Amino acid sequence: MNNAIAGFSKLSKEEKINWIAKKYFSTPEEAVFLLKNYWNSDEKIQKLHDEFIENTITNFYIPLGVAPNFLINDKYTTIPMAIEESSVVAAAAKAAKFWSTRGGFKATVINTEKIGQVHFTFNGDVSKLDLFFAQTKSKFFSDTESITKNMQQRGGGILDIVLKDKTNLLQNYYQLHATFETKDSMGANFINSCLEQFAKTLKEASQEYQLFTEADEEVKVIMSILSNYVPNCAVRAEVSCPVEELTEKHIPNPQEFAERFVQAVQIAEVEPFRAVTHNKGIMNGVDAVILATGNDFRAVEAGVHAYASRNGQYSSLSHAKIEDGIFTFWLNIPLAIGTVGGLTSLHPLVKFSLQMLENPSAPELMQIVAVAGLAQNFAALRSLTTTGIQEGHMKMHINNIINQFAANDDERHLIKNHFKNNTISHSAVVEFIENLRK
Repeated sequence: MNNAIAGFSKLSKEEKINWIAKKYFSTPEEAVFLLKNYWNSDEKIQKLHDEFIENTITNFYIPLGVAPNFLINDKYTTIPMAIEESSVVAAAAKAAKFWSTRGGFKATVINTEKIGQVHFTFNGDVSKLDLFFAQTKSKFFSDTESITKNMQQRGGGILDIVLKDKTNLLQNYYQLHATFETKDSMGANFINSCLEQFAKTLKEASQEYQLFTEADEEVKVIMSILSNYVPNCAVRAEVSCPVEELTEKHIPNPQEFAERFVQAVQIAEVEPFRAVTHNKGIMNGVDAVILATGNDFRAVEAGVHAYASRNGQYSSLSHAKIEDGIFTFWLNIPLAIGTVGGLTSLHPLVKFSLQMLENPSAPELMQIVAVAGLAQNFAALRSLTTTGIQEGHMKMHINNIINQFAANDDERHLIKNHFKNNTISHSAVVEFIENLRK
């Protein structure tokens, strides 16, 4: 009988594993062995990982690689990247080396403003609501002083609160739209704590407000939550050089390359089907650094893609131009990230990554992340407009195919030698391995 399990969360880790192994696997012992084989041998480290989330049964490994030679604002940086996709780290490192001899990357933080909202309904005279808000606004700040005290000491806090009338979108719908500065923390807990107090103050103050009559239906708070769309928490990354300096092995004609590169970017600016894949390449670099530094890549992804649609159509995050003989390639992206709080002080490899980055502030990390995204995009577009994307990618991906077939050292050597001068595809590698073993 197919029954739900009761009290699963109350089972011990061992009991959870044994239940899963017996329930879903024909060889439970092998399933248990696999899970335990990925446990950390250090019990303290494993316990730390067990407590990051609920119902933990093992660790799921993702490679942590590094891309050296990033010259960012005239300073060399080695960037940590946690990602499972072949060729991403190699492409970033190659782009870093390319631009290190052409002036490097320039990065600038545009703003660091974050957003939270209290969503509520009010069925009454909007002029009364406006007056109520004007008279109550200071109370929202005073009622959150205990929450904001420490943040204010670090130079952050609540920047402003405005009342927004959204009744043109949804009947009786209004917002308290608040902006925040959270310095080196991502600030989610801080912002949400402030918002929940705003909601409490809003409800209590509205009930006591004498100008609201029985005809004015009471303020009803629907929810209070930060927004992961942060268009005013943005950073710019850029590279530029004279067109003739773009020359390299695969770019014998730099003018032709630059023009084709700009056209490739323009296609992503106007064609959403291309823009999605184009921006995914940017996020290969962005997410890898976000994950390595213990930040929330899902929040960043959501905010970035909303930003890419801000003008009514999904479009490229990056842009390129040739002007007065100078090739320029840049992107602006919103990044609400932090270097304190959350996993940054808990996960040993996150701490390692941040130390390798020389313990950056949140704005400094924003610049590094944006540069990683731009480098990844440059590498992809350079391949697409010259040799094609598959040549480099498949050279890296061949290791996955070899490992899939558990090739021994002799077979590995023969396979790689054969495909030095032959086109790499999954089927071609599989066929070669099968023939090799006949």
